[in-house]
Amino acid sequence: MIRTSFNDGWRVRPKVNHFLELLGGGGAPWEPVRLPHDAMITGARDADGHWGTGFFPGGVWEYEKTFVAGTELRGKRVLLEFEGVYRGASVWVNGALAGHRPYGYTDFTVSIGEHLRHGEENVVKVHATSHDDARWYSGAGIYRPVHLVVGEPVHLALDAVQVTTPTVDDDGAVVAVATVVENESLVTTSTTVTTELVDDTGVVVARDVAPLTMYPGRTETLRQRLFVEQPRRWRVDSPQLYTCRTRIESDGEVLDEESTTFGIRTVDVDPARGLRINGEPVELRGACIHHDNGVIGAATIPRADERRVEILKDAGFNALRSAHHPMSREMIAACDRFGMLVMDEAFDMWTESKNDDDYGRVFPDWWEADVDAMVRKDRNHPSVIMYSIGNEIPDTGNPAGAAVGRAIVERIRALDDTRLVTNSINPLLSCGPALFASLGAGAGADAPSPSPDMGVNTIMSMMEHHLPILLQGEVVDERTAESYAYLDVAGYNYTESRYAMDHELHPQRVIVGSETNPGKVAANWALVREHAHVIGDFTWTGWDYLGESGIGRMQYGGGDTGGLMGSYPWITSDTGDIDITGFRRPVSYWREIVWGLRSAPYVAVRPPAHHGETSTLRVGWSFTDAVASWSWSGDEGRPVTVEVYADADEVELLVDGTPVGRAPIGESHPYLAGIETTYTPGELTAVAFRDGVETGRTSLVSASGPVELDVRVDRARIDATDRDLAYVDITLTDARGNLQSSDDRAVTVAVVGPAVLQGLGSGNPCTEETFGSPTHDTYHGRALAVVRPTDAGTITVTVSAKDCDDRTVTIEALRP
Repeated sequence: MIRTSFNDGWRVRPKVNHFLELLGGGGAPWEPVRLPHDAMITGARDADGHWGTGFFPGGVWEYEKTFVAGTELRGKRVLLEFEGVYRGASVWVNGALAGHRPYGYTDFTVSIGEHLRHGEENVVKVHATSHDDARWYSGAGIYRPVHLVVGEPVHLALDAVQVTTPTVDDDGAVVAVATVVENESLVTTSTTVTTELVDDTGVVVARDVAPLTMYPGRTETLRQRLFVEQPRRWRVDSPQLYTCRTRIESDGEVLDEESTTFGIRTVDVDPARGLRINGEPVELRGACIHHDNGVIGAATIPRADERRVEILKDAGFNALRSAHHPMSREMIAACDRFGMLVMDEAFDMWTESKNDDDYGRVFPDWWEADVDAMVRKDRNHPSVIMYSIGNEIPDTGNPAGAAVGRAIVERIRALDDTRLVTNSINPLLSCGPALFASLGAGAGADAPSPSPDMGVNTIMSMMEHHLPILLQGEVVDERTAESYAYLDVAGYNYTESRYAMDHELHPQRVIVGSETNPGKVAANWALVREHAHVIGDFTWTGWDYLGESGIGRMQYGGGDTGGLMGSYPWITSDTGDIDITGFRRPVSYWREIVWGLRSAPYVAVRPPAHHGETSTLRVGWSFTDAVASWSWSGDEGRPVTVEVYADADEVELLVDGTPVGRAPIGESHPYLAGIETTYTPGELTAVAFRDGVETGRTSLVSASGPVELDVRVDRARIDATDRDLAYVDITLTDARGNLQSSDDRAVTVAVVGPAVLQGLGSGNPCTEETFGSPTHDTYHGRALAVVRPTDAGTITVTVSAKDCDDRTVTIEALRP
C-alpha cells in the first residue's frame, strides 16, 4: 500500500464540548498547524501543577483537517495511519467514529474509505486527551507523523514484508522474506511477486519471482529465500544497509510495491561470551532517553530524532533504551543509519497504574494490539536487538504478574523470534513492603525509613547509600526469579550490587544494567568489563528531558521547597549527559574517558559563587554543576574548584602557563581530580600525566572585551518538506570566539522566508520562559533556535541581543 504524507492543512484548538457546540456554544479559536505537533508545549505552565510533567497542565484537544477525496479513491482500500497520538485518540470522518486508540506511543490505522464522499470535501477530526497519565512530560496531540495509505483491492498488507537473515557467514547470507498479500475483491486474481535485494550503491544482489494465486477475501503469506554472496554486514561501526524491493503484478499491471530497509547481521548472547553481533563481542554503552525533543516539545519531526542520534553517537554511546515507551519510527531508522543499537521498550505499567488515569486502566484490553504494533514497527530494523516488555513494573514481584509478562514475551516471540527480550525490573517496585521489612536485617541502624506510599524516585534518593546492601536481600531473588526466568536478558534497574551474586545463584542468566545512576558509570563499567554475563550499562539519562523537574539538580541553601523534585519553575530533570538543546555537559566527556574513547583530558569549573558550600540536595541522578568555561565575570580573585577528567595518574593545572595546582586522579571520584585555585582571567590549561609523562592537555580561555553573537546553523541546505529542520546554535563570545558564560542576556530571533520558528530556548533547567516566544535568555552563554521550512526558497535567520551586533545566517530549503 502506498503511503503519502497527511501532515499539512490541519488546525487545532482545545476541545469544545460537542453538546454545547450543537447548541451554538463557542470555543477557542482554531490555530493552523503542520504535523507533527505538540499541543501542550506552548501552553501556560501551572505553578500549582505537577512536577512530573514539568508543570505543564493536561487537557483535551481537537484537530481538524478538510480535504477533497478524489474519485480515483473509489473502490480502493483507504486508511489513515497515525504514528502516535497522545493520548486516548479518537478519529472521526465526516461525523462518524472511524477508530480509537488509548495508548499514546504506538502507531495505529483506521479505515476511512467507507466514510468518504468522493469528489467532495471531507472532514477528519482527531480528539486527544492528556490528564494525570504520565510520570514525565508526555506532550499531547498528534505529535508523530500521519499518512494517507491507499491500496488496490489486491495489495501488500501494511508493513507486509518481514526480512530475516537466518544464515550468515563471510561467503554468503540467506535472506528470508515473508510477504503478506491481501485480496479484498470478489474475484480470484493470479499474481506474481518479485523480490529484489539491493545494496547501498543500487546494485541488485539477489532476485526472486514467484507466482501467487489470490482467492477472494483471502490473506496469504509468500515466503522466499534469497542468497547474497559475500554480504556486507551491519555493524555498529559500519552500518551497512540493504533494501528489499517487493512488487506484486497481475497481467503486466503493477498492483502494489514496497521498499523495506534491512541489515544483514546476527545477534547472540550467552553468560560466557556476553553479547555478540556477527560473532564479535559488543559491550553496550547505553543511554536511556525520553521522547521529547527539547525546545520543540514532543513533536517527532524526523530531523529532530535524527539529530539526537547523531549527537549521542558522537558522544560515545552505541545503544539507546527508549524509556519507557516504543521508540518512534524515525529514530529507529536513524539508529539503523548511524549504527546505534536499540532496546525498544513497550510499557511503563501493566495492570497496576502509576498515575490515576494512565494506560494501566486499559492495559488488559489493549496490550496485545500495542505489542503487535511495536514488533511490526521494529522487526526489520538491524539496530533493534532487544525488546523490553516494561519498566519498573510492580506486577513482576508476584506470580500473577509473572504470568502477564510471560504472555507478552510469548506474543513477541510469535511475531519475531530473532531478537532478544528483556524487562527493566526495579526490586523496589517488585518487592515493595517485603523489601522495606528487610531493612533492619542488613541496611544498618542509621538507615532511613521509607514507606511504600512514597514515590520510587523519592525512596531511591532517600536510600541511595543503603540500596546496594538492601537489594542483596533474599527477598529480591524470591520475588523476581519467576519474572526473570522467561527472559533472554535480565534487565537490572539500579541493582548492580547483585551482578556477581546472581551469577552464582543463576549461572545461565545474562544481565544488562538497564538503568543506572550517571555518577556510577566508572564502577558499573568496570563490572561490565569484569563479568561476561553483564552485557552493558544504560545511564539515566543520556539526554535531559522535560518533566520530573529537578531530580538531578544540585541545590544550595534552602530556597527550593520541592523536596526531591524541584518546585516551580523547574522545567527539566537537570540530568543527562546532553542538555535539551543538544549541548554536551561535562559528564558526557567524563563518561567518554571512562569508556576509553577519549585520550585528552577535559576541564570544567564549579560556579565560584557556591565555592565552599555543600549542596543540600545531591541525589543519584546528580553529577556536577561544573561548566566548561573560564569566564566568570565579577568573580575575579575568588576561590574556585576546577574539575579535571582524565585517564591518567595525575593532572597539573596552569593559568597563563604558570602552575597553580597538581593533584592525583581518582582520590575522590574515578577519572576525576578537583583542584582548588583562584579565579584569574586568562588561559586555564589542564595537563594529564601517566608515569610522569604527559599524555594530553586541554585549555579554556576567558572571554574579554565586548560580548558578540556567534550564530551557526547545522546545515546550510535542508529539504523543503515536513520532515526537516534547521538547528541554529546561538553563543555569546568575545571577538576571539571564547565563550562568555557569565553575561547571559535575551536573544531575539527573526525568521524571514518560507519557514517558521519552531522553537527557541536554552538548557536552563529552571525557568519561566516558554519555547514559543521569539525571545529567550541564554544559559551559560548558549541558546538554540529551531527553524522549520514551509516551502522551497531562501530562509534568513537573524539573531539580535542587547549591546551586540545582529548576526544572520542563510538557509536554502530545496525540494528533494
